[in-house]
Amino acid sequence: QLHLVESGGGLVQPGGSLRLTCTASGFGFSRHAVTWYRQPPGKAREVVAWSSASGISTTYAESVEERFLVGRDNAKNTAYLDMNVLKPEDTAVYYCKVNDDWGQGTQVTVSS
Repeated sequence: QLHLVESGGGLVQPGGSLRLTCTASGFGFSRHAVTWYRQPPGKAREVVAWSSASGISTTYAESVEERFLVGRDNAKNTAYLDMNVLKPEDTAVYYCKVNDDWGQGTQVTVSS
């Protein structure tokens, strides 16, 4: 079982950027894919981005494609979500998931 902690959220103006980090403790991080989710206010949780265990393969939700970039450093048990050209509709709590384990989430607010 992994313990996951997201960090890097905050308030940013439209058009700005943020990097979210998912730090894992425990064993097995490098053997599993990482999925980033988000839950906008009053809406259901949705998949944002996915990275294979190696990091070679990635996929994105259409709404964030070409703006978000998912990466990972297995040597550091860490995954990243680089978010660029942020829009108000990106406002949400962002979560990382590895295997069956979830982090607690980090709030991202995009507002002027």
